[in-house]
Amino acid sequence: MASSRRKARIRAVEVLYEAEARDTSVAEVLERRRQQPEPPINEFTRRLAAHIDENRDRVDAVIAEYAVGWTLERMPIVDRNVLRMGVYELLWDDDIPDGVAVAEAVAVVRELSSNEAPTFVNGLLSRILEQKSSLAN
Repeated sequence: MASSRRKARIRAVEVLYEAEARDTSVAEVLERRRQQPEPPINEFTRRLAAHIDENRDRVDAVIAEYAVGWTLERMPIVDRNVLRMGVYELLWDDDIPDGVAVAEAVAVVRELSSNEAPTFVNGLLSRILEQKSSLAN
């Protein structure tokens, strides 16, 4: 289960990354990817990417507020999109336990980014988790 969910999260981050890099909509990337047989886009991936995109302004505001010494623009695009996923799952997806949201974001960034990224993502999401009760609304 965790393995297939992690792959789905990786695909969601890839969709977000592609939309940002190509300056196109997440919906457009999802539609194009759905028409390709590989890699598969399942419902979890589609829903996660779409919800992150729908809440992007609020998610980005939270990241910007808690990213000490970093602006969103300075963050590597992969790290930024993994953080968007982690913040969305942490604050607005009630089906995902807090520990799972943080651990999955760290695991995804470990697979997709630099050696320093997991520590950065874990630290930032942990700071946000400490303030969750005042943020999730």
